[in-house]
Amino acid sequence: MKILVVRFKQMGDAILATPVCNTLRKTFPDAEIDFVCYEHVAPIFKEDKNFNTITITNKVKNNAFRYLWEVYKITRKKYDIVIDFVSTPKSEWFTFLSGAKYRIGRYNKKRGFTYTHKIKEPTEFKNEVEKGLMLLEPLEKEYNIKYDTNFSLYVTDEEKEKLRKQMVEKGIDFSKPIVALSATAKYEFKVYPIDSMVKTIELILEKNKDIQFICFGTPDQKEYIEKFYKKLNYNKNIFTNIETKSVRDLLALLSNCHMYFGNEGGARHMAQGLDIPSFAVFWPESDTKCWIPFGGERHRGIISKDIQEDYGDLSWEEIFNLITPERLVEEFYITFDKFVERDNIIR
Repeated sequence: MKILVVRFKQMGDAILATPVCNTLRKTFPDAEIDFVCYEHVAPIFKEDKNFNTITITNKVKNNAFRYLWEVYKITRKKYDIVIDFVSTPKSEWFTFLSGAKYRIGRYNKKRGFTYTHKIKEPTEFKNEVEKGLMLLEPLEKEYNIKYDTNFSLYVTDEEKEKLRKQMVEKGIDFSKPIVALSATAKYEFKVYPIDSMVKTIELILEKNKDIQFICFGTPDQKEYIEKFYKKLNYNKNIFTNIETKSVRDLLALLSNCHMYFGNEGGARHMAQGLDIPSFAVFWPESDTKCWIPFGGERHRGIISKDIQEDYGDLSWEEIFNLITPERLVEEFYITFDKFVERDNIIR
């Protein structure tokens, strides 16, 4: 049995697609399972033994001839099942060229003619993991599908120890709480206003002066993080000097922290995949239930709609600021007190 899963999306979306691979592995223990994703996303899954990653770069994807040639080469493996998460004209080439018995994608009345099965959007609420697992329903007619909603991520002891050593060298005290802080996000419209986040951190530290915040980000976010740090008067409890040069480094950093806090994004999904307690601020048009699947009390988030359902004529910043720093502090300590203090922070 050979199976191909196609998921061209960023980190969070790719992570939430892995329960499909895990389900397929449980159902077909001896199958060869390949997962197509972006090159910069693939290292996240380096230590996952349930599937292999096949990467396509943005450069290739944006060149029609090179892209079709890559798809052609990949599909020469003669897959039995192809699952197209993305279901776009580009991704449909995998099903068109594969010749697989099962070619499954999402329903679109204008597309999807290369699919043997087209899955419609659910009529009742389902989170992103559950929506993905619906793509496996056509297989139930022939196989006993063993569904698995888990999306665990893995870090080696060596990776974790290497980052821990850097953290100690940069001044982190592992006898005190360590919180990974996402002060920014990939897209500006998803970022909680900087002054409100500054006030939030100040209030958190007023209550507990032992908490250490590691403010992480990508190289292009360095300027924003420095501005944020300056607004906090270079507080000694804020660390902006821990380098994460790759997504593997970021995974290792998160695995050395006791909690994740800040803006929603791929890093929060990574924290949940590592089972690091998390609390995130979601951008106003998102959905916490959809994007924190099976989070329970350990993984939570807040959105402006939790405070005011109708945004009316409010500006984007005013909508975001419906979530006050005081409310964020309250929510932070609900998670912190239950899962950091309670569990004895020294690990």
